[in-house]
Amino acid sequence: MLKVIIISMSINFLLLAEAILPIPLEVKYDKKRASLGKKLFFDSGLSKDGSISCASCHHLPGSGADVTPFSFGVNGTEGGIHSPTVLNSAFNFVQFWDGRAKNLQDQAKQPISNPLEMASSLPAALAYVKTNPAYLQAFNASYEEGLTEESLVDAIAEFEKALYTPNAPFDKYLRGDKTALNKEEKEGYTLFNEYGCISCHNGINIGGNMYQLFGALRLYQSKKDNLGRFNVTKKESDKYFFKVPSLRNIALTPPYLHDGSAVTLKEAITKMMEYQVGMIANAEDIDKIEAFLKTLTGDSPSILDESQ
Repeated sequence: MLKVIIISMSINFLLLAEAILPIPLEVKYDKKRASLGKKLFFDSGLSKDGSISCASCHHLPGSGADVTPFSFGVNGTEGGIHSPTVLNSAFNFVQFWDGRAKNLQDQAKQPISNPLEMASSLPAALAYVKTNPAYLQAFNASYEEGLTEESLVDAIAEFEKALYTPNAPFDKYLRGDKTALNKEEKEGYTLFNEYGCISCHNGINIGGNMYQLFGALRLYQSKKDNLGRFNVTKKESDKYFFKVPSLRNIALTPPYLHDGSAVTLKEAITKMMEYQVGMIANAEDIDKIEAFLKTLTGDSPSILDESQ
């Protein structure tokens, strides 16, 4: 009952003002460093055996996420949580589902040494990059200190910063173009608010700005029992809390949820209604919410269109 009251209060507060902000039409980033980070993002040489790159699990161009429930690293090792999209990740308040990285730089270095992913180390990755004269020249041109562990991960982070997707139909609607959404999509947004989805999925990234208990109103059991934020803090109260995922470009990123168990967007909405909102929505309402969510797909990041 207390949870219901808290959620209701949150909704009322958020509705006092527009709870979702449009993505800026332009985000400033260092183009030389981002271009360098782009090359590193697609370079499988950063991994232990040269088989896995960042792009192996975060598909670009495209969704920036993986198409399988769990990703596979070096030697086919299966991960324990669904790979989230890297699109618009600069707008998240922390990185990873469990928030173990405080920023993009912290995030960029962790997959390199993760035994379930690239299974290497930052010193080994640095040694590999140093063997490439083109990399050395680019780092010397982009960083005063040249190529170091810090500049290596910073370049990747700068590329990820450039992966923003402006001009979604809903952003155009927020900026005043009331024709950007049709009647069904507008009704879907109204239901998104009325059902309380907005209490967790708000802000510029429509998520990514808080932790939330998965299974807030009904116990959720996953095939992989990932404990979420607890893995970082070891606090009992943090069990099954996860960073709320962004809904930006959600139509492009199946499967859904931290365990990849929802194959379609409609299934994801149905599960969220059941476990987070505590009710079974009718099919018409789910169709309308799905229509609204499809208006959150923005332009592909311009850096992906640049041949560099």
